[in-house]
Amino acid sequence: MPTAHRRHDTPPPRTANSEAEVLRGFLDYLRASIATKVDGAAEPQVRTPAVPSGTNLLGLLNHLIAVERATFLGEKVTDWQATFQAAPQDGVADVVARYRATVDRANKVLDACTDLGAPLPRPGRAGASPSVRWALTHMIEETGRHAGHADILRELVDGTTGR
Repeated sequence: MPTAHRRHDTPPPRTANSEAEVLRGFLDYLRASIATKVDGAAEPQVRTPAVPSGTNLLGLLNHLIAVERATFLGEKVTDWQATFQAAPQDGVADVVARYRATVDRANKVLDACTDLGAPLPRPGRAGASPSVRWALTHMIEETGRHAGHADILRELVDGTTGR
């Protein structure tokens, strides 16, 4: 049961006016929000399902690692449902560090993309790639959706609220 009510809000980013800077700014804002939401959460509550679907805080971040890798790094995922569970040996710090490292790798790919309408480079993946614009928009939607879930789950774990 939550013991403390801590609120740490970070306002939305103030980005430059180009479409790429706005999309990248909001994606990085959401990425930082969810990493901060998971970082420091206590075991075993961080991996304990708090809703009937089995969703848990650590699993959400583990899933986003897989989505980032599939979207920006071209990795293939064969079982999306399995991505919602972190391995038992992976602690909070491990998963948060892996997420941040994956984001860094994804950002290096994005740094090389100068045309939002161009196909996203995904070496090793067959078939047509989505545009960079689509990939950024998808990751904003996916990360924002799960950051909202994480807000609720973290509050249930220890009362921490805010972004």
